[in-house]
Amino acid sequence: MKIAILNPSFGKNFVRVARWAARSRGRVQRHPEYLLIAAQVLLDAGHEVIFVEAAARNMPPEESFVIIRDFKPELLVIHATTPSIYADIEQARVIRAQNNCRVVFVGQHVSAEPVNTLEIARGTVDFILRGEYDHSLRELANKLPSAEIKGMTWQQDQGIITNPDRAPLDVNELPFPAWQLIKPEWYPDAGKKYPFLTLLTGRGCNNACSFCRDPQLMYGYRLRNRHADAVVNEMEFDLRLYPGIREIMFETDTFAADAEHVTAVCNEIMRRGLHKKISWSCNMRINTDLALLPLMKKAGCRMLMVGYEFGTDETLRAVRKGNVNVAMGRRFSQRAHELGFTLHGCFMIGAPGETHASARATIDYAKAMPLDTIQITGIATYPGTHLYTWAKDNGYLLAKDWTDWLTAEGEQKTLLSYPQLSNKEIDALIDTGLKEFYLRPLQMWRMLISIRSVGDLLRKLYGFGAFVDYFWKKFRR
Repeated sequence: MKIAILNPSFGKNFVRVARWAARSRGRVQRHPEYLLIAAQVLLDAGHEVIFVEAAARNMPPEESFVIIRDFKPELLVIHATTPSIYADIEQARVIRAQNNCRVVFVGQHVSAEPVNTLEIARGTVDFILRGEYDHSLRELANKLPSAEIKGMTWQQDQGIITNPDRAPLDVNELPFPAWQLIKPEWYPDAGKKYPFLTLLTGRGCNNACSFCRDPQLMYGYRLRNRHADAVVNEMEFDLRLYPGIREIMFETDTFAADAEHVTAVCNEIMRRGLHKKISWSCNMRINTDLALLPLMKKAGCRMLMVGYEFGTDETLRAVRKGNVNVAMGRRFSQRAHELGFTLHGCFMIGAPGETHASARATIDYAKAMPLDTIQITGIATYPGTHLYTWAKDNGYLLAKDWTDWLTAEGEQKTLLSYPQLSNKEIDALIDTGLKEFYLRPLQMWRMLISIRSVGDLLRKLYGFGAFVDYFWKKFRR
């Protein structure tokens, strides 16, 4: 079967496959590794596949239409998001009319709202593949009867049918992403060495944060790690395919949650000598076993992207962050800094019960630690999450329609507003926090002396440009 997978554009610099579907304040782009794993599953099954990366390339929809029309697909797969859902349906409508193909939607939004999506699509979308869609998509392409495909919601003459959920798959059965369908240079990020690729060491998460979509909607509350050999095999595959990449980002939410897994991966990296060829970075929680950090550093880990989230224990508990606290974050940061890691801190404002004082505590928390870079966002509120249900039930959710998830300029929009802290106050505190962190003379000096190469300089210049662009656009508004 001829299958076109489309990552549609939706305004300039829209990041479609990130945890927050919006134009990021850092003007970064995210690799579509999940879509490309599914693409390789289809290729391995003998299907003909093209991948149209319109989002990262800021490709006008009309250009996407021409590419897909020339390919003449029988099946169109679109990764849909909450703020872009109407535009995604419209692009699907045009492509469907041009090619007389069937249409499949995948992703977090349609997993949360499959029936609503089919209702507003009015016949444009044939199938919704809920959650982990790799094998469901292969079965659909292989023409398995629709009633037998688990994890699928679909339209039949008598109405909408919801098939049973699909059980979590064995992550060691999955192929490497079809990176040959993209170019690493399409994905800028001031925090990563450029160009880079991402790598998933596993799926699922053993935590239950109320705001996080992926465990709740896609991959479940059990961390399924891949074998260490498979992880390092993929690193070698990436380097053979693209010898010019300078870093690999372990994009798994909780790479270091399983000490045995981390130890095995690090030892295998060193056994093969990859730590001498390329650096890698990863996402971390602050309750990681600190004894793992020296081994990770020795194995070539350069940067830790750390989910500190909030600056008071009360707000951490309010989002069900688990057995973490602010003191733990300080200890983690100090130890990682001593070992020479680059530290990127992830923070949010707007948790249930958030006040001006607790938000200020988060800003001060970020400034007090030896962090190289940070991001601050309004806490994301997406359909299907516990936070979304809580906010909607209690009247704190401002959005009335899916189009309300972004500003007119495509920026992330704060959707929660409390009696004690309004959405406008949350936005103002985010901007205050970013300016206070980055415009300190000490921080500017740290960033300056961290430049070791032309690549480092270019990354810093890109980050500075993104910072200026974000605040200049806010100033003009």
